[in-house]
Amino acid sequence: MDKIFVTKSSLPSMDEYIEEIKSIWDTCWLTNMGEKHNSFQEKLKEYLSVDNIELLVNGHMAIELTLQSMKLSGEVITTPFTFASTTHAIVRNGLKPVFCDIDKDYFTIDADKIEELINENTCAIVPVHVYGTICDVDKIDKIAKKYNIKVIYDAAHAFGEEYNGIGIGNYGDASCFSFHATKVFNSIEGGAVTFDNKEIGNALYGLKNFGIQGPEEVSAVGANAKLNEFCAAMGLCNLKHVEENIKSRKTIYNRYMSNLSNLNGIILKKDQVGVKSNYSYFPIVVDENLFGATREIIMSALEKEKVFARKYFYPLTCDFSAYNGRFSECDVSNARWVSNRVLTLPLFPDLDLADVDRICEIIKKCKN
Repeated sequence: MDKIFVTKSSLPSMDEYIEEIKSIWDTCWLTNMGEKHNSFQEKLKEYLSVDNIELLVNGHMAIELTLQSMKLSGEVITTPFTFASTTHAIVRNGLKPVFCDIDKDYFTIDADKIEELINENTCAIVPVHVYGTICDVDKIDKIAKKYNIKVIYDAAHAFGEEYNGIGIGNYGDASCFSFHATKVFNSIEGGAVTFDNKEIGNALYGLKNFGIQGPEEVSAVGANAKLNEFCAAMGLCNLKHVEENIKSRKTIYNRYMSNLSNLNGIILKKDQVGVKSNYSYFPIVVDENLFGATREIIMSALEKEKVFARKYFYPLTCDFSAYNGRFSECDVSNARWVSNRVLTLPLFPDLDLADVDRICEIIKKCKN
């Protein structure tokens, strides 16, 4: 029996990728915003329905350099229920993360608790769209306008999603996407920032390219965060298949729902009205008091059958040893409750429905 992991990278056929990269041998242009990079950028702009986009080497640098481009100082309200990258990007910019609790139904930042954390030092909010569930963008927009603070979305889990027919990359001052190999859409490694102000784009272009703005002009202290041609070529190939892959994900997602939705003690994330989902992850939250078994028991039972689920996200970023004692403690009791019980099940386009049924049966047998 083959091992089943929580994710599996989507790839085009080898022939398709080889055909896409052939011209690189003609130009010998491997990086520094070449033909593939520029084509990929334009096709992403169209697919995401955004006016402005900048490509970067990965999703982390997308967040880190976007924050840097805005020349922020002070405190940033964010969620601890996220991947390490989100919090690291804030801290690496010399900013102080202020952790806001999450909504237990949707796992995103609780917009009703943001305002009470705002003070004279608050410069931005960095909310995170989680598992394909989007934040309360309307409420966050109102808060940001009221206090004149920036909003930078971590949209790593929200590629291709829409809210009320509008591409998710159009919300906030900027949205940062990841094209890591494990995501719904990948370019092997890669990332992008969509933004509303072209000044952000100009700054990002400089920051990702050593601050270079011309042959003899270096206007900022920049980094090297350019996307290379081979990754761009993979992105071009995968973009042709992303809708097909999302459709397959939806079928698998719905199979999990039909198997687990009436299982007492297994909490599933709620669907959102007006959201075109990408079905990026399938998390379950195990209430051990109702289910009669813990997340760890389920995880162990799955592993015995060569199924490898993931405690994603655990621990909370505010509980990392790297941040021990560095930042003031806020009430994140909902986030901690979910983090201690969440388990993300395998979900990728070619996961066999029979394996989905088998995974669900393993979970059901754990119930006492």
